[in-house]
Amino acid sequence: MNEGHWQTPTTSTGSVPKPLAGRRVLVPRGGPWGDGVAASLRQRGAVPVIAPLINFAPTNDQATLEQALADLAAGAFDWLTLTSATTVDVLYAYRAEIPADTKVAVVGETTAAAMQAVGYRVDLVPERDNSAQGMAEQMIDLESEPRKVLTLRSEIAKPVLTRLLIEAGHDVRSVVAYRTVGVPVTEKIAGDVHSGRINAILVTSGSVAEQVVAQFPEIPASTVIAAIGPRTAKDAKRAGLSVDVVAEKQTVESLIEAVARFPLPAEESTS
Repeated sequence: MNEGHWQTPTTSTGSVPKPLAGRRVLVPRGGPWGDGVAASLRQRGAVPVIAPLINFAPTNDQATLEQALADLAAGAFDWLTLTSATTVDVLYAYRAEIPADTKVAVVGETTAAAMQAVGYRVDLVPERDNSAQGMAEQMIDLESEPRKVLTLRSEIAKPVLTRLLIEAGHDVRSVVAYRTVGVPVTEKIAGDVHSGRINAILVTSGSVAEQVVAQFPEIPASTVIAAIGPRTAKDAKRAGLSVDVVAEKQTVESLIEAVARFPLPAEESTS
């Protein structure tokens, strides 16, 4: 996004409308998550376009996951860690039992809210750096003695958390809970992005960033690329995207607020 002139549109009566009035924003995931994001966007006047770029599939190693959850229920772990709300869906689908003595650490307020929504408690959300690395560093600060840790993750997740905990002397079992797969968009969505009819694209993970690059090879300069946090912004840039907006916190609300604060481009004159 590198257009030079900006303005906030006004209504015919001179009043300032909602910050995203009329703006078409691509929401890259569907389901309840996408519906929730769409509702938040509508409250700010935007026109959400739900176009799932990724979806989640069961792990290819169900036996290993089931054994890990059985061991979790039996009290084999001091800590359980989760880095995404999708892992919460897996826990709930299996009706996983988390013993009272097992502490639960999660990355992101969205993940914490998802846990609480289905009746699980959360003991730790990183305070400084709300990322896998930040969580590992805080757990290492809290635990001076070696602990047994179960990390549930996506098949493509980087092993940052596992590596840091092992290096600190902890006994870590890293288990794939789900797979992330790309979802082809419709020709209409692809055409809308190419033509500039989509004003902003939300990038909520490195996986989404990779799909944006793969499925939308020509994104107009006027299209705002918005990342959900600094780490996702870094992943997006590594994938080849030019990021315009970075949310201060790794939450959907922070992302939408950041987009709402970003000035809208002035309409180009046709004269």
